[in-house]
Amino acid sequence: MADTARDPPPQPADINELKDGENLHPKPAATQESEPASLPALDISSNSNGPKQDSLFKDDPEDLFAEATEEVSLDSPERDVLLSDGPSPAITPITPPISVITPRIGHAHDDMYTHSSFDEIEEEEGGDSIDMHISVSDPEKVGDGMNAYMAYKVSTKTSLSLFKTGEFAVKRRFSDFLGLHSKLASKYLHVGYIVPPAPEKSIVGMTKVKVGKEDQSSNDFVEKRRSALERYLMRTVKHPILLKDPDVLQFLESSELPRAVSTQALSSAGLLRMVNKAADAVNKMTIKMNESDAWFEEKQQHFENLDVQLRKLHISVESLVCHRKELSVNTAQFAKSAAMLGNSEDHTALSRALSQLAEVEEKIDQLHQDQANADFHLFSELLGDYVRLITAVKGVFDHRMKTWQKWQDTQILLLKKREAEAKLQQTNKPDKLQQAKDEIKELEAKVQQGERDFEQISKTIRKEVSRFEKERVKDFKAIIIKYLESLVQTQQQLIKYWEAFLPEAKAIS
Repeated sequence: MADTARDPPPQPADINELKDGENLHPKPAATQESEPASLPALDISSNSNGPKQDSLFKDDPEDLFAEATEEVSLDSPERDVLLSDGPSPAITPITPPISVITPRIGHAHDDMYTHSSFDEIEEEEGGDSIDMHISVSDPEKVGDGMNAYMAYKVSTKTSLSLFKTGEFAVKRRFSDFLGLHSKLASKYLHVGYIVPPAPEKSIVGMTKVKVGKEDQSSNDFVEKRRSALERYLMRTVKHPILLKDPDVLQFLESSELPRAVSTQALSSAGLLRMVNKAADAVNKMTIKMNESDAWFEEKQQHFENLDVQLRKLHISVESLVCHRKELSVNTAQFAKSAAMLGNSEDHTALSRALSQLAEVEEKIDQLHQDQANADFHLFSELLGDYVRLITAVKGVFDHRMKTWQKWQDTQILLLKKREAEAKLQQTNKPDKLQQAKDEIKELEAKVQQGERDFEQISKTIRKEVSRFEKERVKDFKAIIIKYLESLVQTQQQLIKYWEAFLPEAKAIS
């Protein structure tokens, strides 16, 4: 275990300041980049032709899976946590000797956290749902060449008093979404709140959009990203704490948004994040924590297993999408061949039957395309989202381990200071003895604070996991029902087509 000293994390301001809407974390100063500033807000009227509320799951035949688009995620935002100021999570339980301050149980947790009671905010929001809908629409390419980027219209409809008006819209670019996630993660992840991850970067996909002509592959990539951004914002505002964050309110309402910095995949900040994630992975492999709380041990194992199974199912569904698309292509080829055979057939009844068979196969081709889209937009995207969400959940457990380790490191340091004090008393050095006593008093306060921080993050994670599990069950239930309905509708349409063709086949004589 490394005993290197680290600066403690900055202590947030008082709870009431956040409730009043003041941003406790000032925005980083804008740096000189090639990116233009965010686009101004737009006026939106009630007759806007933007996507409806159910557009997330609409079976749009143009929303095809981008076959040629390869996702390259060099700085996946769900793990982009700011550099930890605390010690590495060297998680070996330490039983402090009698000379070390005895942990106290049941005291208040009011020093580390800036947010009001989770229960109070949940009650204010009315439980499960909020009267708010956000749509991301009208993707527009701005600029040319490698300096080009996509701008999206973010429209909000709500009756919540948090906002100045009930209906408004702004223009945002992809880096703005990444910047919002980075700000929220830096403020909430280390205190135990599950921050929904932003969509992953894709260097290959976006490069094709920037320099290539408009084709089906590029259009599919843009539509996939638009839909993912919309789901990301809706998951963010459904969180009772994140909804009231000043950065979220500014992102949705403000016409002028500070430029997001350090969001580029190949930037120095991106490479630094990769290095630190690798270091965190090594720490977790070499250091273990003998968990004293059975609930946390059970939940961590649960999420590890869930992560593995979700990834396997996601791969299987993506393979199913590809097979359905191949089936669609082969069905279309079969229809074409049947039509050509019917044209060259001399037997009138057989020729007519083959021609009608070709027409049926063309309709079935469209059904296969629609079902492939349903497989992707309804099921595959949900699984991909939850793979990233599970990573975010595991992230808060990692921060709990870091908080625990910081507490343990402080206790070890306190023990060493008390041993040094005892030596000073034996050697009769009064000039250094008072300084040692002052240092011991300061460390005792830090130990108490560390214990409070650990207890509070544990309490927060329990509530966050409970909320997450309820949302997960609701999401999967809704999507599975929609998916099954699409399958039933497809099969019913297939039966209808074949039943209509059957008399024609029987009429061959």
